Amino acid sequence: MSFVKIVSLSLSAILVENFIFVRFLGICPFLGVSKKTDTAVGMSLSVIFVMTVSSAATYIVNRFVLVPFDLGYMRTVAFILIIASLVQFVELFLMKSVPALFHALGIYLPLITTNCAVLGVALLNVKKELDFLGSVINGFMSGVGFAIAMIIFSSIREHLEESDHPKAFEGFPIALISASLLSLAFMGFQGLSIFN
Repeated sequence: MSFVKIVSLSLSAILVENFIFVRFLGICPFLGVSKKTDTAVGMSLSVIFVMTVSSAATYIVNRFVLVPFDLGYMRTVAFILIIASLVQFVELFLMKSVPALFHALGIYLPLITTNCAVLGVALLNVKKELDFLGSVINGFMSGVGFAIAMIIFSSIREHLEESDHPKAFEGFPIALISASLLSLAFMGFQGLSIFN
């Protein structure tokens, strides 16, 4: 894989095909954990890890098990099992090493198992017919795009808590308006056809 292809795949995963702002996948943790930047960073790091490792593991299972035995119809089930196993590993690791973050993430940590962005990147790797390195890079950079979206949005939400706005917009409504404006900003990257 050439350097230009790696840069193109990376910028596409982060900006052009951002899972939150462009594909609208992974919205549950995006809205649920983005009230504080420190929990958003913790969730983002967990998602980056799970996306990267699951991209590698799902490529191997797809390439060496599902395709040779003509089990392509089992792809979604197999990928969900792989992702669930990885999330259990992350959950145990955080519970033992960073209990404060484990409790701050709460129910949203096990929800990474059903986070459609994690499954989406694994299925997208197959659809794009990426090789192993391409799958890992796409998984990692998609996680980075997820992290950028989470961190930007969490810092905006922290700032909105201190700002003055109409009573009707307090709380969740102003958060949704902010998310939609961020989504519009990321949609501007669609014009970069070189990265598609």
